[in-house]
Amino acid sequence: MVNDYKKYELFGKPLIQKIDLSAPFKYDFPVAEQACFLYVLEGAFQFERDEEQIRFPTNYALLLNCMGSGKKIHQVKSAKGCQVVIVTFHPDILKRIYDRELPTLLQKPKHIISNQSSEKISNDFLVQKYVEGLLFYFDNPSLVNEDILVLKLKEIILLLAQSQNAETIQIILSQLFSPTTYSFKQIIEANLFSQLTIEQLAEQNNLSISSFKREFAKLYNDTPANYIKNKRLEKAAELLVVSDERVGDIAFSCGFNDLATFTKSFGEKYHINPTGYRQQLKG
Repeated sequence: MVNDYKKYELFGKPLIQKIDLSAPFKYDFPVAEQACFLYVLEGAFQFERDEEQIRFPTNYALLLNCMGSGKKIHQVKSAKGCQVVIVTFHPDILKRIYDRELPTLLQKPKHIISNQSSEKISNDFLVQKYVEGLLFYFDNPSLVNEDILVLKLKEIILLLAQSQNAETIQIILSQLFSPTTYSFKQIIEANLFSQLTIEQLAEQNNLSISSFKREFAKLYNDTPANYIKNKRLEKAAELLVVSDERVGDIAFSCGFNDLATFTKSFGEKYHINPTGYRQQLKG
C-alpha cells in the first residue's frame, strides 16, 4: 500500500520520487526505456530477479534497468513498511543535459559482453549524503527549479562513477543508449578463457545459478564446469604446440588460476603432463 508519494519532474518526466509504502506491498516498474536508482530510507524491500530474492535493507540501493518486464520490489513480512527514494534515468533527458558528449559511465564498455540489468549498491557514505540532500528539497519545494534538478541528476552520475560498483553500473546504464541483447552462447564463448566463475557467468546472463545451469545443459548437453574446463584444456594443448610461452603463462591465459590445478586437469584429460605433451608433439 502506498501511504505517501511525492515527485519532481524534469522536462515533463519523473526524475526524483519519494514513496512511503506499508507492508504487505508490491511496487511494479513500468516497461520503459529508462533506468532507476532506488535508495532505501527506512525499512527494507525484496527484489525478485529470475528465481532469486535479494533483500535491500536501510541505506542500501538498487540500480535497475527497467527496459525489461517483470521488475518489481515487494515486502510481505515487515510491519514497518518501507520508504524509498527513486532517481530515474531517461536516455532523452541524459542526452539533453550532456549536449556534447555522454560521460564514460553512460558509454558502452569495451570488451564486455553482458545482459546484466541490476546491481546492489552497498551502504555508501557519499550516496547517503546525496540522498539526504534530496530530502532537503522534498522539505523545501519552493527551492526546487530546473537547474537544481539537472545538477542533482549530474551529481548522482558522478557519484556512481566513483563507486566500487562503477564497472557493472556502466554495463547497466549504457544499455539505455545501445540496448543490444547478447545471446547466451555469445556470452559463454566470449568468456571461455577469462577468470570468471560460474556464478559470475550466470550474473553476466542476468540469471540465477540454477537457471543458468539449466539453460547451459539445454544448449551444450554438459555442465558449465566440465564444458568450460575442456575448452580451456583444448586451447592450452594447442598453445603448448604452436607457441613457446611458459606453461604457467599458458595456463593463466586459458583461464586457470594456478599451475597445479592446470597440470592436474591436463594430466587427467591427456594422460601426460603439459611439458611432456609439448615435448612429445614438438619432437
